[in-house]
Amino acid sequence: MKWFYCLVAGLVLSMGSGQVFAASPAQPAALKDVVAALEKAYATLQDVQADFSQVTRIASINKEQRGSGEVLLKRPASAAAMFRFDYSKPKQQIISNGRQVWFYIPENRQVMVSSVADMFKGGNSIALSYLTGLGHVSRDFTVTFAREERDKNGNYQLELVPRKPTPVLARLRLTVSAQAVDRFLREGAVQDIFPIVSSVVFDASGNETRIDYHRSRVNKGINSARFSFKVPAGVEVIKP
Repeated sequence: MKWFYCLVAGLVLSMGSGQVFAASPAQPAALKDVVAALEKAYATLQDVQADFSQVTRIASINKEQRGSGEVLLKRPASAAAMFRFDYSKPKQQIISNGRQVWFYIPENRQVMVSSVADMFKGGNSIALSYLTGLGHVSRDFTVTFAREERDKNGNYQLELVPRKPTPVLARLRLTVSAQAVDRFLREGAVQDIFPIVSSVVFDASGNETRIDYHRSRVNKGINSARFSFKVPAGVEVIKP
């Protein structure tokens, strides 16, 4: 499940429009302004539904693993966040109602069941912090511009190092839309909710997971029933 921790840690920080924004002609923003735009946008996020593609590079064997599907995330005001990954490739599901997590592999006719608290206990608690809406970039990370401060399209590239690094989250790289930051500074309010162009999660073993989103729909009111799972007949239930 280690790859799943990496996926979730990166996912919640990178849930955005999935669009590549054109470069902005405005003067470069200060680091504090890019971070402020990101944090204030996150505060307005209620739910997201998007298609995603994922590439994980495993350092020890120099191999890539690819996946794709649909992801849903909901942050109720009075409850823990809920999430659902429906992978079309490889075929599997990861679903949480905020209390339990189900990891279903149809091919094996098995479902692994764990509490959210157990899955993110100890060193993985930073991921749970973001899922429950308590996380703050400037509080939980040391943030700097990347070596190349802006990408070829003019978007800002941030390097985030957890103040308490964990085996599954040693470093996070975010590319933030320059257009969205400029708009935030110009209008004084968030218009683009989590406008992340891309994210890369690095773990302590040197593995990295890149996540890209497509056709994102933000704050559309996802039904909470989408985050429940009924174990199919004949499927083995595995608990830690």
